[in-house]
Amino acid sequence: MTRTIVGVLRGGTSNEYALSLKTGGAMIAALPEEKYDVRDILIDKSGMWHVRGTPSTPVRALSQIDVVLNALHGGVGEDGTVQRILDRSGVPYTGSRALPSAMALNKIRAREILQGAGIRMPSGVSFSLGNDLNTADMAHAVFAQFGPPYIVKPISDGAGHGIRVARSIIELPDAIGDVLDEHAAAIVEEYIQGDEASVGIIEGFRGEDHYALPPAHVLKEGMYLSRDMHEQAGARHVVPSRFTHIQKMSITDMARAAHRALELSHFSRADMMVTPRAVYLLEINTIPGLYAGASFPAMLESVGSTVTEFLEHAIALARNNR
Repeated sequence: MTRTIVGVLRGGTSNEYALSLKTGGAMIAALPEEKYDVRDILIDKSGMWHVRGTPSTPVRALSQIDVVLNALHGGVGEDGTVQRILDRSGVPYTGSRALPSAMALNKIRAREILQGAGIRMPSGVSFSLGNDLNTADMAHAVFAQFGPPYIVKPISDGAGHGIRVARSIIELPDAIGDVLDEHAAAIVEEYIQGDEASVGIIEGFRGEDHYALPPAHVLKEGMYLSRDMHEQAGARHVVPSRFTHIQKMSITDMARAAHRALELSHFSRADMMVTPRAVYLLEINTIPGLYAGASFPAMLESVGSTVTEFLEHAIALARNNR
């Protein structure tokens, strides 16, 4: 039996480097050796590609590869850079194409698209270093639209990196300034108090165009999932959850709508906040984490599936140009 040669891209230039290594490792471990010849392709923090520990060019690293599994969280793995390299190489790959990936990663652009599609999100205001305002003026501009507490985020980072919380208008200028200093752009959102949920979407799975995995209830300490919590599996993902049937329907319908609005491919994971009155979309991820303690494996397990089945399905989607 001829084995399929699978290249697993992991590492990358983002602050989610460690999580990418874990997701890539989970992919490598999940693919049966009798069916797949797996090549571990590392992109280091400087952007250099490596195969078997030796520096390489993307062209050499991708030669003789049948299909690529993209495990690069954030940075070049989700901003369209790697997708454009893969498109030029002609190697099929899992996940969304270049432009939709970039749109989903950029919180400002994604917000415009998602709200334009009628998807409910927390109120938000964005700023950049190019704004002709000081941070106090920015804070007052936010306060004029909605009250505290506030959560301040970089526009293109994930896994809780760089987030600041301001519990009052007094704390907001420093929070905005910290994020602008580090990331050059920031988005200030109203902090919605409720129960956090995560839900995965898989295209063409089990006979459905957009199969929604059962929502996971995310249990954590603090106001948001920090990078340390992600890296140390500091959150619990309870599946099946205790959300009501109506809430579960709202969560899964919103996740499908977001996946379609951003024109994503193959799979995605949406993070939401559930309140007694409504469900709010927080963000959508094009490369779900598959490492131990992440929500996606727990959701798969809850429907009798596995990371192996999911990856084999994604590989089939990629090779069939879906």
